[in-house]
Amino acid sequence: MGPTATRTLRGALAGSVAAGVWALQQPLDKELFASGYDDVELLGKLVTESGAWPGAGLALHLQNGALFGALYANLAPLAPIPAPLRGPAAGLLEHLALWPLGRLSDRFHPARRELPALTGNRPAFWQAAWRHLLFGLVLGELERRLNEPEDDEPADFSAVVSTNGHGSLDDALLARP
Repeated sequence: MGPTATRTLRGALAGSVAAGVWALQQPLDKELFASGYDDVELLGKLVTESGAWPGAGLALHLQNGALFGALYANLAPLAPIPAPLRGPAAGLLEHLALWPLGRLSDRFHPARRELPALTGNRPAFWQAAWRHLLFGLVLGELERRLNEPEDDEPADFSAVVSTNGHGSLDDALLARP
């Protein structure tokens, strides 16, 4: 497997773990923000009307995290900000980009009458901001540890290049195939 595929898979793993942390802490933030907004419920009830929505919603949530993590792992190194800030920035950017879609959920979601309305719901907005920040923190740090920066850096050949630009005869003779 090449470096890009490895980087992508590690990013997917980091994203899935970050989404799992998000889902595990949701009951706490629902209390803290006094909001019933629940991403697992939103996703689960989008695909099933049965009591199986928690499992379906969690599976979709973890899948979304993996997809975001895979994309993040390949794009984050290009961001012109310090590495520890890349994950939180990506999470918050996603939040701000996707939050307006709450209007569509309020209007077209099959379980819209059972779910809290998102349009104009400030507690849910800040709750989602917190969730995306947490997701970004976990994703960024885990992905950074799984895809160590030295994995991306080109080999340093400066030690085998002489001042004439042709290299050292000793290094050429001692090099292994």
